[in-house]
This record gives sequence, C-alpha cells and structure tokens, in this order.
Amino acid sequence: MFSLLWLGLTHAATPLNGAWREVRAGDTPQTVMNEYRNGLLQSFNPSLLERFPHSAQGSWVVIAPQPPWDNSERVLTVYPPPLGAVTVYANDKTQTLALDDFSAPTHGHGRLAWHVPIEQAASTPILLKFEPSASLSAPVRFQLLPWNDYLQQDAQWLVFASACFAVMLAMVLMAVCFALMLRDVTYAWYAGYIVCYALIQGIQTGFLFHPLEWAWLSGMMVMAGSAAVALSVAFAALFMMRFCELQRYAPLLRVPIVALAVGMIQLVLMRCSHIAMLIDVAQVLLNPLLMIGATLLLTAAIVAAARGSRQAWFFLAGWTPLLLLTAMTSAQVNGALPELDWLNDASLAGGAFEALVLSLGLADRALRLRHDRDTVRVLADHDSLTNVLNRRAWSERASSLLASTPSRSIALLFLDLDHFKLLNDYQGHNTGDRALIAVAKALATELRPSDLLCRYGGEEFVALLDGAVAQQAMQVATRLCRRVHRLEIPVSADSQLLSISIGIAMRQDGDNVESLLERADQAMYDAKLNGRNRVCLYAERMSANTHSGPQLHVVETRER
Repeated sequence: MFSLLWLGLTHAATPLNGAWREVRAGDTPQTVMNEYRNGLLQSFNPSLLERFPHSAQGSWVVIAPQPPWDNSERVLTVYPPPLGAVTVYANDKTQTLALDDFSAPTHGHGRLAWHVPIEQAASTPILLKFEPSASLSAPVRFQLLPWNDYLQQDAQWLVFASACFAVMLAMVLMAVCFALMLRDVTYAWYAGYIVCYALIQGIQTGFLFHPLEWAWLSGMMVMAGSAAVALSVAFAALFMMRFCELQRYAPLLRVPIVALAVGMIQLVLMRCSHIAMLIDVAQVLLNPLLMIGATLLLTAAIVAAARGSRQAWFFLAGWTPLLLLTAMTSAQVNGALPELDWLNDASLAGGAFEALVLSLGLADRALRLRHDRDTVRVLADHDSLTNVLNRRAWSERASSLLASTPSRSIALLFLDLDHFKLLNDYQGHNTGDRALIAVAKALATELRPSDLLCRYGGEEFVALLDGAVAQQAMQVATRLCRRVHRLEIPVSADSQLLSISIGIAMRQDGDNVESLLERADQAMYDAKLNGRNRVCLYAERMSANTHSGPQLHVVETRER
C-alpha cells in the first residue's frame, strides 16, 4: 500500500519467525535461548506490527530466519524505530542500537538496523533485548534483508523523508517572510506549528539523528518530543483561531481554545522544569489534553466553516487527515491494525500535505484581505454617487503629481453645472442625482485615463490635465461643454437644458493645488458672469478669442 509508493518494488526479505517474553531478574542470553528452543516463549509474526509490553526491565525477542536461508551479507531492521535502545546478542558480543547512537557503524534511516556478521550462519536465531524506556511502547516489525536490498530501501526512504521535510521547511520560511513583511502574527503561529510538527516527525523517525547528526539532542528525545507535541497543539490553536476568524464565526469557542493554548504551554514548562513531580503530572495530563484539544479544534473549524469561513475549509482539508492518522496510530499502539505498517511514514507525508494546504489557505487569505483592502481604498477615495475621485483623494494625488513633475505643463479645469438648483427644485433631488451621475460619466469618457477627475462638492467638478498646454486645455474644456449640453437634460419647464461653465488655470512657477484651484475658480465665475455654458481661461495679459456655434460655447481669455 502506502509503503510501496516510496519503497518501490517488494524486496526479497528472508521469512522470519519470532518469539518473546518479558525480562525477569537473573535472565541471561543463554537461558532465554534455551527457553526459546524448548518453546517456552510467546510466538508472534515478525512481519506484522507487534507491541511488546512496557515493563520495568524490558522484553526479550528472538528472531529466527526460516528457509530458504541466505548466507550473503544481510541487515536486520526494526521499523518504526523505538525511542528506547535495543541490544543485539550475537557470537558472545553485544551491540546497542538506538536512534541517538552516533557510534554504530550502520544506521537505518527511519529504522534501527543491525548488520549481521558475515560469519554468522543464516539459520542462527538472533536475540534482541528491548531495553526499558520512559517513552510509550510502540509496535514494531522486523525484516532481514540482503545488503543491496537494504541499501535500496534506505536510499528510497531518505529521498521520501527529505522531500517531506523540505516541503515543510519551505512553507515555514515562506510564512516567516510574510509574517515579517505583513506584520501578521497568523503566519508566525503557522510557522511555529509546522516547525513543531516537523520536530516531532524528525525525532520519531530519527531523521534529526541520522542523517542530520544533531548529537546535542542525544538523551533528550522523550523530553523534546513531549514538549514539541504540546507546543504544536498550542501553536495550532492560536493559528486556527486567527486563520478561521473565530472572533467572527465562532466567538464562544475562542475562550476554550485560548485556554487550551495556555494549558499546553504550561505543560511544556512543567515538562522542562526538572522537578520530578511536575514532570510526572505533565506526562499524565498530556494525552487527555491532546484528545480534548483535537476535539475542540475540529469542532471549532466545523462550526466556522458551516457559518461561512472560507479559511476553515482549508484548515479542515489539511488538518483532518493528520487527525485521522493520529487516531489510527493510537489504535495501533493498543494492538489494532497490525498490517498497516505504513502509518508512521504516512504521518510524515501528511505533515507535508498539511503544510501545502494551509499555505494555500494563507495565500487565499492574503489575496482576500488585499481585495478587501483595495475595495475599502476605492470606496474611501471615490465619491459614492458619481464614482469619480472625492475631494480628499484628488487633492492628495494632484499634490503628488505637482511635486513629482516640477517643469511639466499642467492645466486645472474647474467645472460647475449651470442652474443645477433649478433642476433639483423642478424635478427633485433624485433626478438631480441621476443628472450628476450622467455628467460624471460623460466627463470621464472625454478625459484621458491619466487625467484626474474629481467631484469637488455639490455640482462642482475639477479635472487636472497632465502635460496639457493652454490651447489643448481650451480644446478639452470646449469638448466637455458640448458633451454635457448634448446630454439634453431638461432643467425647467421652458426646455432649458443642463449646461456647464468651466474655468481653466495653467500651472505657473511656485504653484500648488490651492493656488491653481483659486485661479481656476475665478475663471469659472467669469464664465458664469459672461452667460454660462462657456470656457474661460485665466490669464495675466488681455486677449480674447470668441467662438460661436450651434450650442453657443464661448471661449474667452481676459486680463485679471
């Protein structure tokens, strides 16, 4: 099944029989072997997972190769690797196998491995002693493989495990970068959770010891593993609380989840206190709190997802498979599912899968937050009725444009609708609003995308034309007058149509937005005084150009 996906084709393992019993006072390897030959030991199938009882003195295990015997170079493997030590007795010599043993000549990555002496006959039973350990006794299986097959399995497992850890590490680095850039603690909680889970898997599989050679962890596996488990739950609780937006979707569950996170951190402190009583209490409380925490997080995620949290679905998709694997592994520790020897490595692959899914969820969350931010920014910068820039946003952008282009020609148009109050009084404010919307659309259509159009207030609009000289500004303004008049919006019962008066001011040395607006406003009032529906350019020297047409648009320039 799963193991074949990464172990490749089935290897030619030697058939094995097995027997075991608990260690008793006064036992010697010779007496145990005599009992085995007399059939006094309890038999088991070494190819299936077998759990040996956790006892104060350990357990004896005899592995007997069956025909056809193979006298070539062989390796005995124990998988998954127990956290305690295993002593091998052969040819009046002993060798201790342990994950944190850095002196052994042969290391089985993800397993314990013993290189069978070449002089040992293939039919000779192998005596093992599982030493007493403070950790929970997990079921194991045994294989006796030819040397080349062992090397192939070992290389395949290294590739598989390295890929899983690389995925988790890459997701952690990404989350740390985003946490620093966005200053969002959600990414930090996620990174802490994945780091703790990777540490748990690194200890359980021995990857931290071989090939990483983290010798400083030697003798600290049980304490480091327990602390990593408790911290992973604490980080997961803090992460999912923000990621799934429990404040919005499940506010009543926030308090117990925070309490869970705090409780797990307290367990870590108790476990690392070096006070025997506190360590024992922490060890007793760990498993019940894990079960309560798993149920609580699952419930909170389901409630949040049902109430509309999009990120809660990502959390469930990534976290639920690990929860199922954990439940199956717990059942296996109690003697169930002995055929499923791939669960240990499935948990490693599940961690990489969860890291990817949650990273996708974080990316989706970041995109959604960015979309919401952009939407809020658009709403904050635009007039709610006409959807053109409002006065504040226009002033900021106009000031920035003036500051960044000190030598460029810029024209400012101040536009005011003629007889707009009469329109409101005659047809009502709803009609007036519709007229403002139509005028804003007409103006935006005539102007370039780079021109800054704004509803300055009431029926007043302003437009900043970047790079426009006076003649171009006059042409644009005249076109705007004609476009508004062609809308044919009646103002009163005497068929008078809505029109617009425009004042133009050209940028001068030392100008800012306020000075430009002031001159353009004065020019606009001149256009009003000269009959409305016309354009007036503010100038320092007297000159006049008048153009008449069917719509009576007049362009006037005069001395101030």
